[in-house]
Amino acid sequence: MKDFDTLCVHPLGRDTHPNGSVASPIYPSASYDYTGGEGLRYPGFYSTYNQQRTGQIIANLEGGEWGITFSSGMAAITTAILSFVQQGDHVIFSADLYGGTMALAEKELPKRGIAFSYAGNTAESFQAMLTKTTKVIYLETPANPLLGIVPLKQVADLARANGIITIVDNTFASPINQCPISHGIDIVVHSGTKFLGGHNDLPFGALVTAEMHQNKILSTAELYGGSLSAQACYLAERSLKTLALRIKKQNENAQFLADYLSKTAGIRSVFYPGLPSHPNHAIAKEQMSGFGGILSFEPDLKPGRLPVFLKNLSIIQPALSLGGVESLICAPAETSHRGLTPEKRRSLGINDNLLRLSVGIENASELASDLHDALTKTR
Repeated sequence: MKDFDTLCVHPLGRDTHPNGSVASPIYPSASYDYTGGEGLRYPGFYSTYNQQRTGQIIANLEGGEWGITFSSGMAAITTAILSFVQQGDHVIFSADLYGGTMALAEKELPKRGIAFSYAGNTAESFQAMLTKTTKVIYLETPANPLLGIVPLKQVADLARANGIITIVDNTFASPINQCPISHGIDIVVHSGTKFLGGHNDLPFGALVTAEMHQNKILSTAELYGGSLSAQACYLAERSLKTLALRIKKQNENAQFLADYLSKTAGIRSVFYPGLPSHPNHAIAKEQMSGFGGILSFEPDLKPGRLPVFLKNLSIIQPALSLGGVESLICAPAETSHRGLTPEKRRSLGINDNLLRLSVGIENASELASDLHDALTKTR
């Protein structure tokens, strides 16, 4: 496999475009020769040239055979799960999940007669949840927002021995830091809005798997929609060319800030898989080549002072989403997990003062100073 620095720039090899163009062309056509014109791998209204191209690029980065893009990460997640379950089936989720995925499990699956359970971050925990009707195991690792880590190979081996499909949300890691398929996982999903897009301006999702699952996933994707425009696919492809460079810088910055915050007075706790204090640090070292650009921490602030701390930041911006070149910070209790009850959030370890920091590509020392100054002014 090529180094990611090269692979991100030339994911399909050295391209030859019409008229000698270096940049990929945009084909805005919504209608194609249904007999399967030159270059089309599958006919149908859902697939356009740019969708196929961008999906294959992400598949090559993930080490998969086939990929498809969507208009959002939730469209990718929903399609992946619903392609392999039906009424009477059972799904096991890792307990630490993005709030939208948790809402899908708790609000939508029961309407379809699909049961679900939550497991901890160990293979033994997933094994304990297995039933005769379990069809899918769904993992998020590193998880949102406490960066929990699940052992991919152990869970993949367990699932394969029981004929169960495995799906991993690889959004926080990106293929630069982790390739779940190489550990035996069947399907990888992304909220491409985050690190793959990388500039906080492009909502999209992606799914990567083996060709054997292509038709089943496509039939579900066509039913639920979520098609991504040709222009958005072009922008996604352009963003992916710098993915390796961005991720490496974000890894370095996040590790620097995690180390800094873990030694700073006034910080109760820091959650980052690159810290030896992280409970899953050893597993992260084994299955990840980098620890990612996301960390969470809990400042020791009096009730009601968290908004003041956020306002005192001068570089890091309080905003939703993550994975962009700009550093963003948010309180999960008010954003990604606001749909959960306070009791549910507390049971997951998501306290009201918990902050999730998406580290950008700015100067790391200046980011540390920004956090220090805001904390000093707030206390």
